[in-house]
Amino acid sequence: MSNAVLNCGYVPLVDCAPLVIAKELGFAAEEGLALNLVRQPSWSALRDMLALGHLDAAQMLSPMPVAMSIGFGGLPARVDTLMVLSVNGTVFGVSNEVAADLGAIPFGDADAILAALSARKGAKLRVGVPFHYSMHRLLLSYWASTASGLQIEKITVPPPRMADAVADGFVDAFWVGEPWGSVAVRQEVAQLMMMGRNVWQFAPEKVLAARHDWVETNGDAAARLMRAVYKASAWLDAQRNKPLAVEILARSEHLSMSPDLIDPALSGDIITRHNTAPTPVGRFLQFHKHAATFPWRSQAAWIASQLGADAAGIEKAKACFRADLYRQNLAGIGADMPGASEKEEGALHFETAVASSRGHMILAPDAFFNGRTFDFSSK
Repeated sequence: MSNAVLNCGYVPLVDCAPLVIAKELGFAAEEGLALNLVRQPSWSALRDMLALGHLDAAQMLSPMPVAMSIGFGGLPARVDTLMVLSVNGTVFGVSNEVAADLGAIPFGDADAILAALSARKGAKLRVGVPFHYSMHRLLLSYWASTASGLQIEKITVPPPRMADAVADGFVDAFWVGEPWGSVAVRQEVAQLMMMGRNVWQFAPEKVLAARHDWVETNGDAAARLMRAVYKASAWLDAQRNKPLAVEILARSEHLSMSPDLIDPALSGDIITRHNTAPTPVGRFLQFHKHAATFPWRSQAAWIASQLGADAAGIEKAKACFRADLYRQNLAGIGADMPGASEKEEGALHFETAVASSRGHMILAPDAFFNGRTFDFSSK
């Protein structure tokens, strides 16, 4: 009996790794799936392909299913987040010219970077982001909103074009997922200043998404896809597997680039400036540990609130993060389930043990840079 074919869209970033590994190492085949990965040139193209039914599922920026389900921008469609594919993994960088203006600032000091940018003379800062409905853009807006006098113009640039946009002077800075920040450093056009996790320590970055009607009609296929991706995510977070993951991602049919540009995101050794030693970063990109794959409905509520949704929109957002399907489809393979599907975002400053089905769950710090918290229960 042949495997069921699923067409799954992705954009060439390191954090598409769970989908690639699910296909290449046979996790999908073990679930009776032939996973056809369909590379997309931009997030808008991927969104439209999913909405129009040309894709069964897709890697998406975490705010995309929320925005689509609420009816913000582009083609409205009810889209479900089946699980989180990756946490963190983005970088904020500036052109060499802006870096020279800012002077010496410790890598990752969100407050110092913001103060230096606010004190900089001249026109507004043009910042490239991959998509309007992206965690990059939300973190940028949340971070910059605490500064006075800093004018930022957000410009949409597809991730593979980000380094060229800096080199051409089209943008002064960027917020992008790896490996495209490392590419800009390698091309000697930019310097990395901080990571996304310096603004929110445990931000859901990419998710596995599908149209709600497809999930309702193809529940068994959705369950098998979730199990395959969950197993791939667990494999990816094992340190011993990272060299092979780099080699697989580098292949021409996936990211098609040098392994040494892919390795920093998986190893956490980030080169912030050309010809400097790597800076080791803990939890730079998380696929599985600390309940990284769980679709917390409080995360969806935070996303919706940052998008400007009203109370009804926030409820729609929470409903599209399918914690119910996660529990239903993954409990049978031993996934540890949290006691609740929502939590107070930003409240954890240390690794914290929480109640769970298997009693082994430890959540990572999820604090915001400004010390605020987001209480889903009051939204």
